[in-house]
Amino acid sequence: MDYPEALSLLIEQFMRYPGVGRKTAERYALYTINQFSQQDYEGFQTALKRVQEEIRPCSNCGHLTDQDVCRICVDKTRDQSKILVVEESKDVVVIEKTRTYRGLYHVLDGVISPANGIGPEELRIKALLTRLKDAAHEEVILATNFSDEGETTALYIQRLLRDTDILVTRIAYGMPAGGNISYADEITLNKALEGRKKF
Repeated sequence: MDYPEALSLLIEQFMRYPGVGRKTAERYALYTINQFSQQDYEGFQTALKRVQEEIRPCSNCGHLTDQDVCRICVDKTRDQSKILVVEESKDVVVIEKTRTYRGLYHVLDGVISPANGIGPEELRIKALLTRLKDAAHEEVILATNFSDEGETTALYIQRLLRDTDILVTRIAYGMPAGGNISYADEITLNKALEGRKKF
């Protein structure tokens, strides 16, 4: 038996989220119908409307914000000499939670992926190069993921900056905290060995 049209449309909307298949989308949709009160519906609608109207990329770094320039970029106590380059805004949030990095960020909005029709011009690489004209920036830390696309993107940016005075570094590879060597893949182990330092 098919679902009513309105419910089918809701299921299709939930399926647009990454990692959400049909069964999970059906569960979300049925939960919404069976458990949401009128107040829940109104709250959900308000949240979606506010996100649509208020949230935008920072005009400087690309991180999501409700201001023209995000709170990180306007914070003068941060180290202005370092820019950490990430794929998405969620990467900024994860790194900020560690409370160990106090420099600036630059969000690329993706990675170079020819298979998906995404080239350098689709990313915020040109905006990064424009920012780096400011002499205050001395180091670019490439923190793209260690996927093929992430590595390609990091190498591309590194080549663009090769003939500048800017120090280009890459976040370290290696074993995760609490990781077990017997469960690590060969690439992780190789990178961990390459990145070893004096103990």
